[in-house]
Amino acid sequence: MTAHRLTVRARLTALYGGVFLLAGVILLAITYVLLAQALNNDSFSREAVLAVPAGTAGVAGPITETSPVTETYPAVELQRFQLADELRVEFRRQTLTSLVQRGAVALAGVTLVGIWVGWLIAGRTLRPLQQITATARRVAGRNLHERIGLTGPRDELRQLADTFDDMLARLDESFGAQRRFVANASHELRTPLTINRTLIEVALSHPDPPPELRRLGETLLAVNTRHERLLEGLLVLAVSDRELTTHQPVDLAALSERLVDVARPEAAAAGVGLRTELRPAPVHGDPELLERLVQNLLRNAIAYNIGGGEVRVKCAGTRLTVANTGPVVLAHEIPGLFEPFRRLTDRVGSAEGSGLGLSIVRSIVTAHGGTVAAEPRPGGGLTVTVDLPPA
Repeated sequence: MTAHRLTVRARLTALYGGVFLLAGVILLAITYVLLAQALNNDSFSREAVLAVPAGTAGVAGPITETSPVTETYPAVELQRFQLADELRVEFRRQTLTSLVQRGAVALAGVTLVGIWVGWLIAGRTLRPLQQITATARRVAGRNLHERIGLTGPRDELRQLADTFDDMLARLDESFGAQRRFVANASHELRTPLTINRTLIEVALSHPDPPPELRRLGETLLAVNTRHERLLEGLLVLAVSDRELTTHQPVDLAALSERLVDVARPEAAAAGVGLRTELRPAPVHGDPELLERLVQNLLRNAIAYNIGGGEVRVKCAGTRLTVANTGPVVLAHEIPGLFEPFRRLTDRVGSAEGSGLGLSIVRSIVTAHGGTVAAEPRPGGGLTVTVDLPPA
């Protein structure tokens, strides 16, 4: 069990309060010692004592060793000196006691004020760190173009913020170059694949081609189609990794209903039933990317299923859930499903896919500021849940 730890601000406040308390205790102790030494002076004005009327003096106790009287004085005067000495001792005791009591109250008040001031100082000191943390959280959502831009004196915090900004600039440039390469390479490879498909289709369109040629042409068409899907997936992945440029209101439920109707023939051919439970789900984002998100989830749920299985699509609020039957998936295998070109070797038809379906889903969800999670179903298959921010 992890022990609960105070925040840095709370610890700094406790440190400042402790310093105030320690300084106050030391100051009170020094004041006590100095005052006690000052009040310990046993000399007093004998003339002032003798000037007190005779009826004022009461019965005095025995003369102490510290009494400044001597036996040269008459008995009445000795009693006056004894009384004066007792009054001096009592005054010293009450003064020191009052100092301790009132000093403790004042020290408690000063400590509370010190804690409050320490809380304010700690908050002001940590404000640049909070700004750095907030920027880092936003950058975690792939907004690598953001910078901290901390102003003020070039102290340690300014140097930390500038170093973080430099790192973000290099990362942004690196990821941008990678996305541009993927997009450009996909565009460049589309043309030869389109030419190959056209040539194969023309060759197969000849009257009465040899059976060997037809089988070869159909195999090449299937391979070419798979390559085209792979390039299309790479293009979508490159586009979805960038910051959204289109923000439109989209009803996720209506979008899902339309795509489910489109997918019914494919599901019927695979022997998979489709069930829906859709309620209005207004979100904000890129309609084309959101359509690709739902489409990929449906294709995966149908492709990686079993004969007689089913796919359930549920949409409510801003949550989309796609659950499908299928082979058993182990919990430790799920994180790999969201990585590009990762497939489960024991999943039906995995060789026909490009391995980009759930990678594209995660990329689109992240670009929209949402979250996606998958968990295995007890009887086999997966349940994928997508949560998007509300419109």
